[in-house]
Amino acid sequence: MASIVKEIIVEAPVDVVWDAVADFGAVHRRFAPGFVVDTQLEEGARIVTFENGQVAREVFLGVDPERRRLAYSIDSERFAHHNASFQVLEAGAGQSRLVWSVDVLPDAMADFLAERMDVGLSKAKDTLGRVPA
Repeated sequence: MASIVKEIIVEAPVDVVWDAVADFGAVHRRFAPGFVVDTQLEEGARIVTFENGQVAREVFLGVDPERRRLAYSIDSERFAHHNASFQVLEAGAGQSRLVWSVDVLPDAMADFLAERMDVGLSKAKDTLGRVPA
């Protein structure tokens, strides 16, 4: 199983970043607009449409507000396994560290997902860094 971990520093306080990450139905407005262009909620999941036209059904696995961690899985025939999480950590001086982790099978999907994660985190960094504290 391939494991991918990406991190960025966001120029915003941890509570502000966590509030956007934890808003499961607003990823297209609050977290990474432009990377995600639409999000539709359904029972226990969200249907996410990306800027490249791809659509994914992301199943909500859980949230831990104390650890500021949200977990989800993509339900798709493209993956034998997919599990992901976001965690928001203090980075000091009004900054946050956003960690996105993904475990995926088949391993061959890792490079594609890593590239997509880079694009998403770039948009998230720009968006979250503009949120008023």
